[in-house]
Amino acid sequence: MNFTRFPRRHYIPAPTSIEPMPALSRALGKGVNLYIKRDDLLPGAAGGNKTRKLEFCLGDALAKGADTIITCGAVQSNHCRLTLSWSVKENLDCHLILEERVKGSYKKDGSGNHFLFELLGVKSLEVVEGGTDMKAAMEKKAASLAALGKKPYIIPGGASNAVGAMGYAACAEETMGQLNALHLNMDCIIVPSGSAGTHAGMAVGMKGVNAGIPVRGVNVSRPKNIQEKIVYQLAMETAEKLGLKWGVAPEDIVCFDDYVGPGYSLPTPAMVEAVTLFARTEAVLLDPVYSGKAAAGLIDFVRKGHFKKGANLLFLHTGGSPALYAYMESFR
Repeated sequence: MNFTRFPRRHYIPAPTSIEPMPALSRALGKGVNLYIKRDDLLPGAAGGNKTRKLEFCLGDALAKGADTIITCGAVQSNHCRLTLSWSVKENLDCHLILEERVKGSYKKDGSGNHFLFELLGVKSLEVVEGGTDMKAAMEKKAASLAALGKKPYIIPGGASNAVGAMGYAACAEETMGQLNALHLNMDCIIVPSGSAGTHAGMAVGMKGVNAGIPVRGVNVSRPKNIQEKIVYQLAMETAEKLGLKWGVAPEDIVCFDDYVGPGYSLPTPAMVEAVTLFARTEAVLLDPVYSGKAAAGLIDFVRKGHFKKGANLLFLHTGGSPALYAYMESFR
């Protein structure tokens, strides 16, 4: 895959590590070997997967002469935190629109990412009701800023378009290089599947390097049939952008929706157990919205014998631990 044809910032100085999780593997007791790809340790204010996508999105913004970034996300959005943090580094204004998907979840003086939005100096923060047309809301904000002489650039929620998803196609290439160097064969890669950019990018990238390793997504919000269509569509757009003639097949995109619980960002007992297990066996902090629910899926797959004894599984840790501090009541 050739990424040199696209504007790209260089926020990631070295590959994130792939580490074994022997204590968690033993705790589950099924003879499966668990590994973790530490994208929670990516640079940016408190780290996380969106840094990979923002290398391309902000590269595109700067190439187009933007001086202002507009993006959106849910309450406690890790994507918004990272977009704001890299905008600060690039000396770009950043405006955030937050969707209150769970009524009453926005707290003006809240902790977690809300505090970090303030600390990082967001230019404006607008909170809208759940179900709002976020694309239209961002376009309205862009028009008002353009009228003031600014040059705004819109990054969609999760930086999940074909530009951003290239960051995870590149991650797939990085991951396969590491696995080759370690001479470590993986039977499956488990990823959180939300706004779809990470899942789609990894699926495309693994195809692009002919890895032969299935990528499976654990949903954090939508039903399986809807999420698979969204991921597949974005994967096809990303493959086309990269010029990959074979693209991806519908059967390459598999999602599991058994771990969403009552809804996006709403805690589940399985998430709480997963976050606690990772912390107490491997000293790894997950977030309660994405990686926590994906880890609940991983743990359940192993317990139910979804993978044969001796299988090697790689869990992609997408970060987001600052959001933990807004969910303390779920763990106490």
